[in-house]
Amino acid sequence: MEATETLLDEHEIFAMLGGLGTPTHESVIDDLNSEGVPDLFVSSGTLQWDQPAVYPYSYGFQVDYTKEAKIQGDYLAENFAGDDIGLLYQNDDVGPSTHAGIEQYLIDEIVAYESYDPGVPELAGQVAELKAADADVAVCSCVPAYLALAVTEAAAIGYEPQWVAPSWSGDVAVATELIEEHAEGTPAENIPPEAFLDGLIITAFLPMVEQSDDPWTQFFQEIHDEYNSGTEFTDTTVYGMVQAVLFAQLLMETGPDLGREALLQTLEEHDLEGPGLVPFMATENDHSGYSGVMVVQHNAGEEPDVLQEPMITDSDGGEITDFDLDRPDPDDVELFN
Repeated sequence: MEATETLLDEHEIFAMLGGLGTPTHESVIDDLNSEGVPDLFVSSGTLQWDQPAVYPYSYGFQVDYTKEAKIQGDYLAENFAGDDIGLLYQNDDVGPSTHAGIEQYLIDEIVAYESYDPGVPELAGQVAELKAADADVAVCSCVPAYLALAVTEAAAIGYEPQWVAPSWSGDVAVATELIEEHAEGTPAENIPPEAFLDGLIITAFLPMVEQSDDPWTQFFQEIHDEYNSGTEFTDTTVYGMVQAVLFAQLLMETGPDLGREALLQTLEEHDLEGPGLVPFMATENDHSGYSGVMVVQHNAGEEPDVLQEPMITDSDGGEITDFDLDRPDPDDVELFN
């Protein structure tokens, strides 16, 4: 809140881009909207950013938790029929939002609901409960740090479910680095860190760093190598770069006569095409952002297997469908002149 007050009052910012986190952004969204500051591409999957009547200046970015969980649930119901499912989730809006999606396709199959407090770095009890419930599949609606902790705890007690993670959890490079830290001094410390997430099923709405043939991954890799060398190139890096690409497109479309209302009018009237694998929604009545995900399986040291091509859905009870998307290459998108 203090940082945003400084940005608004002292720096008089034109817009905010990529505000991070649900509780942090909840605390500032009213101020941004009351002052008419464009609040673009919020970095959180909660549904509240998509409330044009309440927050007309706020727009989501990543696929929301419910849409993503619907596609997860549908995929698991079809491909893991007969298996018991355990849910491990963050104890905030993530829980109700993901349950609203996954329970449309899985009810009787769910044998455990285990939550964690993001302020408490402890999952031994929750993972033990998943094992005790004989959950064959463990869906971890967790930030990467808690995905890393969960798989480490599971290895320590000999629990080997099929792990499933959403887009906002499944940055394998980040999680693997954390796994190495968590495993030190435990029964799991002799397992190669990369082995913990081998076979992890991930839902994703952006190209992944392991998908080296994707033209946008190649484009981002080139930028990273030139301007950010010496640091690891991760899916989180791509996430930020995609936000930058969308914002650059938006500025180019708006043109030199730049104003806040002109910016938002351009956002709602023009399709932002480019890196995303699914359509990006930003209209007068829909501020939700990306509208679906693909399903992939991580293979350590290799490109991921695409288990299901990208699909889209809504945040209610609508169907999951395929779609047509004319996804341009980087050379086809004007980002500067």
